[in-house]
Amino acid sequence: MSDKELQGKIALVTGGSRGIGRATCIALAREGARVAVNYVSNAQASSETVAEIERLGGEAMAVAADVSDPDSVSGMVTAVEKGLGPVDILVTSAGIASMEPHSEMAFENWQRMLAINVDGTYLPVMAVKDGMIERGYGRIVCIASIAGLRPRGRMITYSTSKAAVIAFARSCAEAFGPQIRVNSVAPGLIETDMGSSAGPEVIQRMKDDAYLNRIGQPEEIAETVLFLLSERSSFTTGQTLVADGGRVTLP
Repeated sequence: MSDKELQGKIALVTGGSRGIGRATCIALAREGARVAVNYVSNAQASSETVAEIERLGGEAMAVAADVSDPDSVSGMVTAVEKGLGPVDILVTSAGIASMEPHSEMAFENWQRMLAINVDGTYLPVMAVKDGMIERGYGRIVCIASIAGLRPRGRMITYSTSKAAVIAFARSCAEAFGPQIRVNSVAPGLIETDMGSSAGPEVIQRMKDDAYLNRIGQPEEIAETVLFLLSERSSFTTGQTLVADGGRVTLP
């Protein structure tokens, strides 16, 4: 009898090849889940994530898909079902960010970010939720951001997209219950490729703003996600869990 809590569960992680997504894939595998690692273009990174999971004794597969495209997402879920089995756990981690003043905002950039961050959350969730409800079990965590909880004058588009993710997860929790628990995680600045693009001055300012005076690691967010997927949070749904070192505190 395995003492791994997610033994036998099938997990799909969008944006699973790098950063928070990669750390989440590995954390899920350590707990016994069989993991589908989604990527859009970086096949090498996804292969490396799969290889790391296999090195740890787990089972994983890489699956390419553009999470903003309905047909691509449908094909991804079909591939996972054929390769591993029906999806029990979904983590939507795929996303992009940019920083610009309002005077330089372009509608094309607005559309692209909302397509990836919002449609890219909506489509995978909608693709797996009916099966979860039919089987009587499902766990979903949507990766949001503290940018969705506070003003971001130079990240209007990104902030809007992440606020939408938070509202979407909250509403899905009501709609899909009691079979499915849905929560979101709002990270602060994390040491990833996306996080490092903020630049040294911005990163230092964010460190100074945080009660812990540092930025976070992808593994720390992965552990937060794992908590929400586990039975340790069995009475928690429709919530946004902030993990940002203290830059934002919710009432």
